[in-house]
Amino acid sequence: MPDNLAQSIIRVSELGKHVTTGASELTILSGVSFEVRAGEAVAIVGVSGSGKSTLLGLLAGLDTPSAGSVRIDGHDIGTLDEDGRAALRGRMIGFVFQSFQLLPAMTALENVMLPLELAGADDAQTAARLMLERVGLGDRTHHYPKQLSGGEQQRVAIARAFVGRPRLLFADEPTGNLDTATGAQVINLLFELNRESGATLLLVTHDEALTRRCNRVLRIAAGRLVNGNL
Repeated sequence: MPDNLAQSIIRVSELGKHVTTGASELTILSGVSFEVRAGEAVAIVGVSGSGKSTLLGLLAGLDTPSAGSVRIDGHDIGTLDEDGRAALRGRMIGFVFQSFQLLPAMTALENVMLPLELAGADDAQTAARLMLERVGLGDRTHHYPKQLSGGEQQRVAIARAFVGRPRLLFADEPTGNLDTATGAQVINLLFELNRESGATLLLVTHDEALTRRCNRVLRIAAGRLVNGNL
């Protein structure tokens, strides 16, 4: 386990999410509290519909809670407006999704360059090219997503997530659309890059192999945290 685990980078307190459907209210999450320490790798697990992806969206500030709070690196993201949350994500957070979420009209290189360009970074092309080489796609820089296999697309997505050197990486079922062998390669790459960068990982997953690689497991059932509290 990394040496820098003393400091909590995420603090979640009594987090809840409720949505109104017609005359009734649906509870998606209720009373969820936990902390994640800097450098930790944490798996979020639970059956489909238990609230895992909703929790990840709330942690990233992509959605707003009905109750409770999320603090990222000391910032209560509930006090930030949409632009403020976007700025925090751009500064601190990388994302990897099950469906890759690559822009089809952009090459692999352009997809990886995008977060750097949005952040106004100098020489985004060189940094993106080096990261694609690091994930084994140095010969695929000018290929479009439709010209890449699923595993290659996910490696582009991982390169895009890490190229800005985020302190937090959120991954939602990163091996969900991959076969077992390709998924294992992606898992190895994800943890190699995490070890090199020292980032904190939060992963929503059904993949037991991925769960076993994490320091800790947060288990969600019916919208509540049933284990994983510090």
